[in-house]
Amino acid sequence: MEEKAPKNNRMKLLIGAVVVLAVLAYAVSAYLNGRSYETTDNAQLDGDLLPVRAGISGYVSSIRFQDNQEIRRGDTLIVFDTAERKAEVERISAELENAKLNVGVSRGMAEASLQSANAAVFESESGQQVIQSARSSYDQALADLSRAKQLLEIRAMTQNAYEQLQTSADIAKATYLKAKAQMRSSTSNSSGLKTRALTEGKQVVLAGNVILQKQAELDAAKAQLKHAFIIAPFDGIVTRRIVQTGQYVSAGQALCAVINHHELWVTANFKETQMNKIKPGQKVDIAIDAFQDIRLTGTIDSYGGATGARFALVPPDNSTGNFIKIAQRFPVRIKLDNRSGKDQLYPGLSAFVKVKLN
Repeated sequence: MEEKAPKNNRMKLLIGAVVVLAVLAYAVSAYLNGRSYETTDNAQLDGDLLPVRAGISGYVSSIRFQDNQEIRRGDTLIVFDTAERKAEVERISAELENAKLNVGVSRGMAEASLQSANAAVFESESGQQVIQSARSSYDQALADLSRAKQLLEIRAMTQNAYEQLQTSADIAKATYLKAKAQMRSSTSNSSGLKTRALTEGKQVVLAGNVILQKQAELDAAKAQLKHAFIIAPFDGIVTRRIVQTGQYVSAGQALCAVINHHELWVTANFKETQMNKIKPGQKVDIAIDAFQDIRLTGTIDSYGGATGARFALVPPDNSTGNFIKIAQRFPVRIKLDNRSGKDQLYPGLSAFVKVKLN
């Protein structure tokens, strides 16, 4: 019995030494690991989730997908009734063509009025010459009549000859007055034609503005027609369908959601006390809780800009004296490096990340 007791004591000492060494080894490993890595299990996969809303109001003509269906970018998801909008496009297109024809007609009328105004100006200039000629003839007739009067007084001319010269002077005066009247009429006509030409020139500008207006209306109508077709913006999964065929939908109403599960990243929420060591560009090992056999790697991409509490619906206010200080979480975006196994991953899955500090 005495020999057996020392053996038991030695066994206990040996076990105790092994336990102590194991604890020391774990402590040293944890210490070294803590100096080389920062970890958190407050992380999840993220991806683009797009709520699809109606761009127009109208009746749903057809739905071309099933819930949770894989789709490709450019696939047509929902079609609205397009009869009314197609008719609107055709109506505005016809009005646009009419506006273009009106521009041609207005331009032709403006050019014709401008030519008439120019012709009136030339006629007015010609009338000046006619007035000058008539004035010269009238002055000559007056001079001849004055000399004839002197001759008549000394009986060097007959009364008949003098009366003929008097008649010629009257005719020359009438011709001169007529030329002046025609000149005034021509000037007035020229001014009116110029005004008309300017007005019709403005009509051309107005008709051109109508074209711009109708073109804008046509673009808007085509955009409305385009909104009648809901197109997949990227590859992914379409889900959360909340409309039915034949249902009337208002503009802005939610229709479904499209999730991009091909282009993923990780959002890791580190404690604020860890942020001093985490920098963009550091390598990250990532484990997904749902798929333990999948190991991903990534790189620290960017910081979230504010702690998660700042994005809460009601951010906490620590301005009062009564509060409990809690370590805040800061979101960090991690870009995934490898794509292996990512096809079966989806936004929202929990992850564990390990950031290599050195």
